[in-house]
Formats: sequence, structure tokens, C-alpha cells
Amino acid sequence: MADDAPSRLLAPGGRVVMISGASRGIGLAIARRLAGEGYRLSLGVRDPAAFDLSGFDAAATLVARFDAAEPETASAWVAATAERFGRIDGLINNAGILRQLDFETGDESVLDEVWAINVKAPFRLIRHALPHLSAAGNGRIINIASTDGKRYRPGVSIAYTMSKHAVVALTQAAKFAGWDQGVRATALCPGAVDTDLIASIPGVTPRADRIAPETLAETVSFLLCLPNSSSVAELVMNTRLEPSI
Repeated sequence: MADDAPSRLLAPGGRVVMISGASRGIGLAIARRLAGEGYRLSLGVRDPAAFDLSGFDAAATLVARFDAAEPETASAWVAATAERFGRIDGLINNAGILRQLDFETGDESVLDEVWAINVKAPFRLIRHALPHLSAAGNGRIINIASTDGKRYRPGVSIAYTMSKHAVVALTQAAKFAGWDQGVRATALCPGAVDTDLIASIPGVTPRADRIAPETLAETVSFLLCLPNSSSVAELVMNTRLEPSI
């Protein structure tokens, strides 16, 4: 159904949103936020049996197996979502990894692993979900990128930085692919977020200065309700003062 009121915020009721990597961290915070607002959710996790549904409406929540390293789980998850709810209105590509690699240390297997999880998996999900998002008339894609997708900072994994630049490009491509059908895509680019992903990295932003996952969840909620006439291609949320971002 097309948005017949271009300037009106979109209501959550009835809308179905897929979230990858929803078992913890940013993904879980987003899931909890959207559940509280009345969205119907399809949560992609590696171990559905271990997911705690406390606080979620079981009738409005599908917990499905999705492993970004296993290509066949992408199409299966999208198909299961469409079968359960009959529609898909939003896709949040959140699942990702960080592995250290620079020109002196590490080998290309690290780059292959990061590329497969951070870039190929979101591409695959968008490809499978796009027909459903287009049919919705106001489908939304939000890719969790990073400030490392906007510049290179010495000391940060080259593999991770390359992958997040690619996620920004992927978001632009998705925006063009679905624009005429009302699909809008955003690359959400946060600085250091207080999750396990960065906990063991030397020299990382001090915990007190990191972004809370709940802050990103609030931002995702805002982006999902914007009408087709208000496209946000990129949203950068930095934790530090830098001259360019």
C-alpha cells in the first residue's frame, strides 16, 4: 500500500520489520524498542531456541534462524517472514563482526570472513527482501554501518573499515533500486557503541563516552516512521570530535 500522505509520519501498527543479529547488543535493543511500539518483528538469530522471548508478544514475533556466514539462511528467513506475516515493511541489517587486520599482520582469510559477514550477508538479505519491501509502498532498509565507513582512522582494522565503506555504498545502491516503489534506505553510522564487539580492542573509546545501544534503537525508530518524502541517506553519530565527520 502506497503512502497517500507524503508528509505524515508512518505508524508502527501492522508493519513488519526484520532485524538481523537480534540476540544481543544493538540488535536486541532495537528489537525491544520496536516491540514496545507495536511493530511485528522477525528476528534473525543463529540459535532461535536460545532466544528469550520475555517482553515480546509471541503472536507478533517470529524468531528465525539466520547465520550471516550461511547464504541459504538468508532466503529461508525472508521466506519464513513473508509466510508468517504476509508482508515485509522494514529490514535492519545489524549483524556484523570485527576482526583485526592491517598490512603487517593477519592474512586474507580475515578479510574474507569480514567481507562475508559485513557485506555479502546484507547484500543477500536486501536482494531477497526487496520485492516485499517494494510491495509495501514505504519499505525501509537501515544498514548499521559505522563512522569507520566514512573515513579511515589509524589503528582500526583495515578489513572492518573496508567492509563498512562497502555497507555505505550498498545502502546507496538499495536506495536507487527501490526508490520508485517507495523504498528508502539509510546507512546508520555510529561511533563506538557499548557492546561486546569492541570490548577487547586496545585504545577503544572509554566506556563512559560510548553510544548506548538504546540510543541507536531510538534512532532506528525515528528513521522507520519517516514518510517517503523524507529520505535520510546517511546518519552519522560520532563519539569524538573530528574535522570531517
